[in-house]
Amino acid sequence: MGILTFLFAFIIVMNILLGISIVFLERKNPPSTWAWLMVLLFIPILGFILYLIFGRSLYRKRIFTWDRKTWIAFRKSVKDQMGVFHNHQFRFNNPNMQEYSDIAYLHLRNDDAVLTQDNNVQIFTDGKEKFDSLIEDLEKAEDHIHLQYYIIRNDELGQRIARTLIRKAKQGVEVRVLYDDLGSRSLSKKFLHKLRKEGVQIEAFFPSTFLKINFEINYRNHRKAAIIDGRIAYIGGFNIGDEYLGKKKKFGYWRDTHLRIEGHAVNSIQTRFVLDWNHASRRDILYNKRYYNAKPSGNVGMQIVSSGPDSELEQIKYGYIKMILSAKEYIYIQTPYFIPDNSLFDALRIAAFSGVKVRLMIPNKPDHPFVYWATLSYSGELLAAGAEVYIYQNGFLHAKTIVVDGKIASVGTANIDVRSFQLNFEVNAFIYDQEISKQLVDAFNQDIKLSTQMTEKLYNKRTIGIRFKESISRLISPVL
Repeated sequence: MGILTFLFAFIIVMNILLGISIVFLERKNPPSTWAWLMVLLFIPILGFILYLIFGRSLYRKRIFTWDRKTWIAFRKSVKDQMGVFHNHQFRFNNPNMQEYSDIAYLHLRNDDAVLTQDNNVQIFTDGKEKFDSLIEDLEKAEDHIHLQYYIIRNDELGQRIARTLIRKAKQGVEVRVLYDDLGSRSLSKKFLHKLRKEGVQIEAFFPSTFLKINFEINYRNHRKAAIIDGRIAYIGGFNIGDEYLGKKKKFGYWRDTHLRIEGHAVNSIQTRFVLDWNHASRRDILYNKRYYNAKPSGNVGMQIVSSGPDSELEQIKYGYIKMILSAKEYIYIQTPYFIPDNSLFDALRIAAFSGVKVRLMIPNKPDHPFVYWATLSYSGELLAAGAEVYIYQNGFLHAKTIVVDGKIASVGTANIDVRSFQLNFEVNAFIYDQEISKQLVDAFNQDIKLSTQMTEKLYNKRTIGIRFKESISRLISPVL
């Protein structure tokens, strides 16, 4: 009895201390705070374990570190551009983009995202075309290859890329590969061992620790990027796997959006990779000019914006909201998951109520059932504000794009959901260019031909079963 009494008292004390931590130190939003306090109250032991895995905040941790030389050079470029903005002297090369200087300033101030205006951008919406282009660029690499993907599979595409990386490593090219431990959980030790044996450096982000326990399982690196010789970069929604080539019957054709970039925006993508790699590998890539070999290649203005649970700010979400609020004519959105928080959802509804044409496109099939039903619920509610909602029917829609007024756009890895805004490490390109925006609008309009429009009349005819699924999914949507 003495031991049981001691254990009971210990649990009560730990729960009180943890509750104090949640209220006064973690600075969570009120609904989240109350939810965790209720969990600790009603399931003390299990609740404590659940909190350690799913509830801890990371923003107080210093996850990403810089070597001093890189940090000084980086901060100087940010400080110099901030000074130009402060003095109202910044000018877009394209005068039509000048009205969006406040969005550029937002990203510069909140994420140190330097605006570059000498980029060339190629858009891919088809997986085969994207990976053919990527592998062609990999084959031409002379100095280094940096790849980062949330999912890497040991299938036909994964093996094709692995053979290319091994061949380049044998030629003396530095090859580094970073994958997310949860997203790429199907990777075998044999696959990883072969790559390492042949000279490819490969690391996992937030890997499981002793006995496969992973206290960071709720925080995943969802970024997808490739940098070749510091001159060419890829960023967008495609992971490495056969389903992204449309070879999986479950999904059918895979519709995504990815960018190939040349110009000084490549330096920002390289820096993002270096920071992620240094954390995962514990072997710092020190500053070296050969990793930053970008050359002017066009006239597209662009900022590379990152966000993640290591920051109190939700940089990409803020950019989305600012874009939405700037709209005068239309907002086109493609996303596989539409589970917005109140701030972004209100921005979209206000835009729609104000006469802005809001068009949302979502997939017709789920890859995560609860997420799909929650997406359907929020989409139906957006209809009531006057928005147009389209259901893509030609396979699975995985693109994460927003286009406003045919002038500015965002393409990247962040979905419109709480997980992408608060829990995942994400990266997006915010683009200030009419031609690129027009290409994305054209792609959207082509996709409409392969979609059905959801109307309020059709939505209101959904069955009781679907309504029930929506209600449950909507309730748990903050943790999806």
